[in-house]
Amino acid sequence: MPSKRGDSGAASVFAEMQTEFLDELADAARELTLAIDEARKDPATLPDVIRRGQRLGLTLHAQAETLGLSPLSAVGHRLEDYLAETRAIATGLLLDDLQRFVDLALDIGEGRVPVDTEQAPLVRRLPAKRGFAPAEIEVRDIEVMLVMEPGAQTHFVERELQQCGYRTAQIGSTFEAMRLIVRTKPDMVMISAMMPGLSGIDLTIGLTAMPETRNVPVALITSLDPDNELLALLPKRVPIIKKGPAFGDDLFRALDNLFLI
Repeated sequence: MPSKRGDSGAASVFAEMQTEFLDELADAARELTLAIDEARKDPATLPDVIRRGQRLGLTLHAQAETLGLSPLSAVGHRLEDYLAETRAIATGLLLDDLQRFVDLALDIGEGRVPVDTEQAPLVRRLPAKRGFAPAEIEVRDIEVMLVMEPGAQTHFVERELQQCGYRTAQIGSTFEAMRLIVRTKPDMVMISAMMPGLSGIDLTIGLTAMPETRNVPVALITSLDPDNELLALLPKRVPIIKKGPAFGDDLFRALDNLFLI
């Protein structure tokens, strides 16, 4: 049986690591804010700002969860995702959005937002991903999570959704998607059937069965033949979106059937 002294020592080390992490976050946030201000005066420095933002997002996403700071991990994931495609975003808008990410990360890190706060409304305070949508498109308060590996197909799906005004979030791991779906409660989840590790079909079946997620609308994207025995395992209420020429029509029907249009 572990001694109380050992437990106290572990807790002390954990608290020290957490404090060091938050101190590093504060330093990185201040540096990024200064870089954002500089880019407003000199747009040529924008690539450096984006790199700094990507580093901050990766650090938060990768480390915060293990230190009991899961809201910061969620912010880090959204920041990484936001910066994955920035070519279509006007410089002023991009800088404003980055500052909102930094401000929320600092609010959490400095205790103004409790670490046990509900994450669904928290992540919706963050800017919507804008990489494929013109600035004049009004962003709707409907969030679609894409559980798909990065690639041309994922970009195509994101572009279609963003141009319809939906908020999007992309995650390339079914295991991490499970955690994020439970915590951030998207309005819809679109899952690629063929995913590494836990398959998209397994994830879909799990989401529709678990009490915590069974009311989250789910659709499956696949190139499998409709008669494939794996698809027969899915609940009947799960829409199937076929890759190929009919993709757009299938996507529209899935959104319509799930009352998201």
